[in-house]
Amino acid sequence: MKITDVPFCTIDWSEVSATQHPGIEGYAYWRTFEMGNIRVRMVEYTPGYIADHWCNRGHVLLVLEGELYTELSDGREFKLTPGVSYQVADNANPHRSYTNTGAKLFIVD
Repeated sequence: MKITDVPFCTIDWSEVSATQHPGIEGYAYWRTFEMGNIRVRMVEYTPGYIADHWCNRGHVLLVLEGELYTELSDGREFKLTPGVSYQVADNANPHRSYTNTGAKLFIVD
């Protein structure tokens, strides 16, 4: 990842408004910062959230709270708990996530 056109800055996530994104079930609430060529998000999934699409975008994702399951289009599935991350490149492994309990994530893409 090469980050361009982003000077040093800090983000107080409590001051960033959340936007609601429905899944097949449940909701994702995104607090988003975008600058230059990056997007940084604090994301909260409600209990029972199921993504409504396969994602091809590359991410670095870290689970802060809760439990997240991420499945790849090839059938593999991964359970992520607090302190566990994944990294994937653009167009490398289509993926989607769900949670039974809810989850809070930090994502850079």
